[in-house]
Amino acid sequence: STISKNSLEASLQQLECHFTWGLLKQDVTLEALQQAIIDHLEFVKEYSVTDYNILSYVCHLKNSNEEALRNLKKAEEAVRKHHPHEIARRSLVTWGNYAWIYYHMERYEEAQTYVSKVENSCKKFSSTGHWKIQVPEIYAEQGWALLRFGRNYFERAKNCFENALKSEPDNPDFNAGYATATYRLEDVARKYGGEVSPSLEALKRAVELNPNDTTIMALLALELQRLNRASEGKRYIEEGLQKTPDLPVFLRYAASFYRKEQQVDKATEILKKTLALTPNSVFLHHQLGLCYKCKVLQLKKRGYPPQKEVENLIQLAIFHFKTAIEKKPVFFYAYIDLANTYALGKRYKEAEETFQEMFCRNDLPCEDKQELCFQYGNFQRFHMNSELKAIKYYIEGLKIEEDSSGRRRCRSAVETLLKQKISSGLEDATDIGTLGLVHSLSGEKLKAIEYYKKAIVLDPNNEEYQNALFKLQLSI
Repeated sequence: STISKNSLEASLQQLECHFTWGLLKQDVTLEALQQAIIDHLEFVKEYSVTDYNILSYVCHLKNSNEEALRNLKKAEEAVRKHHPHEIARRSLVTWGNYAWIYYHMERYEEAQTYVSKVENSCKKFSSTGHWKIQVPEIYAEQGWALLRFGRNYFERAKNCFENALKSEPDNPDFNAGYATATYRLEDVARKYGGEVSPSLEALKRAVELNPNDTTIMALLALELQRLNRASEGKRYIEEGLQKTPDLPVFLRYAASFYRKEQQVDKATEILKKTLALTPNSVFLHHQLGLCYKCKVLQLKKRGYPPQKEVENLIQLAIFHFKTAIEKKPVFFYAYIDLANTYALGKRYKEAEETFQEMFCRNDLPCEDKQELCFQYGNFQRFHMNSELKAIKYYIEGLKIEEDSSGRRRCRSAVETLLKQKISSGLEDATDIGTLGLVHSLSGEKLKAIEYYKKAIVLDPNNEEYQNALFKLQLSI
């Protein structure tokens, strides 16, 4: 073609759109993401431009470029409908995606047409005549896209909304995005370790600016619940149920709230209703599984639960966890919950297989491996009555050096277990030596030295303890 592919490639890199935002397909399950966006489009009309744009990108990642183009057409229709007075400004991301998709289809003329459209519009908006301009809506759209791609992207999403807010600090949409990103980041920090930056103020501000955004209202309720202020949170949930009784994304958070309040029947009822509205939602299947598992535990607490009922609930929980995994094979916690539910139902062989399937995966981040070691250690300790294996796996989790809640729980579980054995007078050198290892892995060298010395007294010829002691003394 007359257009040089090289000059086109250089221009494409300059565009602000999903293709230049570094959204990697290995971080998501495309089917599940596509379903989530389609569900959102059906129930939340005000984000339709943003949703159609990201949907076009997901279609491209699934190698259906024709479908990608159809979604961009819908994005253009949505711009004309919702923003008739700022069509060019609101279409920059859409046009950028068009250019990239035509480029991938080797339709270079058309790709160039869209590159030029973006260039010409930017020159009009920009005083410097430079065509890479900072439009707050584009920052926000990038922020929402990043939030959809999982926890590795939350920090960047927060930065995008911060940039958007610089020029429009009272924009309700930008505030909602900023509050959502902050809430998610806080969640990740609590689960995996890291700096916890509180999201309460951001959520309150977003709710003040848009009292009709019940999704943000539900996140505020969950945050209050997390801060032991559940009765305040409950008022927001009840208000949301009045305002949007049929909005799936609100309802799933409302169900989470009630489940954490131990009102499992109410949570289950809401989730069943929501599942009827969006039958393919991965999140809902996982949450329903948690509710049924929760009911089993509640029944068992009361002593002598009706066996038939317990088995029925366990079957339901397993069904929903399996469905979540089928729809989203990277869903780590759904596997853990499935394995633990098998164990609850005394189906140990299946529990073991599910855990082993997770150990075989080489794509798990450190924090997930630590959590897996902790959960499998618990399975060995409480279900298989093997303290030795439990200790082995807690230590495995500790050996991975990342700080995370999984690692901290491994540490606390193995310490408790070893100290129980030692205080009951049944200890041998191994238990004391292992305790030395626990302190050593936790960076507490003096404590470690003390335990290794005790272990050597009981087992003077043990080379492992002598070497460990020698290394520790050298390093102090």
